[in-house]
Amino acid sequence: MTDLTLPADPVQSNIFDLLVIGAGPTGLACAIEAKKAGLRPVLVDKGCVCNSLFHYPAHMTFFTTPELLEIGDIPFPSPNPKPTRNEALQYYRLVAAYYRLDIRQYHRVERVSGSDGNFTVHTEDNFGRPGSLYSRKLAVATGYYDLPNIMNIPGEKLSKVHHYYDDPHPYFEMDVAVIGGKNSAAIAALELWRSGARVTLVYRGDGVQPHVKYWIKPDVENRIKNGEIKAYFRTELVEITRDSIVLETPEGRMTLKNDFVFAMTGYHPDFDFLESMGVRFEGQDRLPVCNTETLESNVPGIYLAGVIVAGARTSEIFIENGRFHGRLIARALASE
Repeated sequence: MTDLTLPADPVQSNIFDLLVIGAGPTGLACAIEAKKAGLRPVLVDKGCVCNSLFHYPAHMTFFTTPELLEIGDIPFPSPNPKPTRNEALQYYRLVAAYYRLDIRQYHRVERVSGSDGNFTVHTEDNFGRPGSLYSRKLAVATGYYDLPNIMNIPGEKLSKVHHYYDDPHPYFEMDVAVIGGKNSAAIAALELWRSGARVTLVYRGDGVQPHVKYWIKPDVENRIKNGEIKAYFRTELVEITRDSIVLETPEGRMTLKNDFVFAMTGYHPDFDFLESMGVRFEGQDRLPVCNTETLESNVPGIYLAGVIVAGARTSEIFIENGRFHGRLIARALASE
């Protein structure tokens, strides 16, 4: 008897229910909640698991407690009241392994084609080799840490200028300028000073931001008061040269000797990538059009998760609240 069963469509047989772009804590939570709902998820990230956390300073301590970083109903057993970066990386690795998540690391998403129910995600690996993944739905959880806010001043592309702070050791007895007045700038200035750097803090505001963490703000302000860290407020950095920086201060233009610059000027989501998929934005803060109950964007089948939901308001969503976005998305998908 002849078997008249047709072979399965190779594309349809390999289609995922949810493809999550970004394998940080929020992206992992999205995939976990989808898996709990009986769906088949996959994650894609241009770097490693929790790539942004990995690029935080190696000795960084979180501002929050372990239970507020938990995902997947898995306890975060830290002996410290505030966990370290390394503890968090280990925790998220173990959670990903426990749920056996399908994570395609070191694959950059180049573009997305198709529509609701039949998306094609075009990728490229570290060697430039193209690939494709197919999914009925997409969740974008790309965060914002990969795109620093550029100052657009002469000399910003010099090798001595950094938009990320890692370790203070290489800057011992160097003249270092830290640009900014928020948490990251205050922490960098303090650590650099304590490691023997000659630190100058430059900020366009009237002083260190009021919302800087309560145990950091008085520390940096006391260092400034004692003259241990030099500070220029209501001041703009207008030029960087190989051996100096040029400031526009309330007293006029000033040139200071300088070896390194840390521009802690903040970061922003990849608006261009979202726009390439058809996501629209509203208002000065570029809030993406998004259903607050399901987190589905204006593009059917494309969901947003994590900090990108807040557009340019990057200080509104953190791991602590973004980790719950996966439940909203999974609930919406399960109800279809």
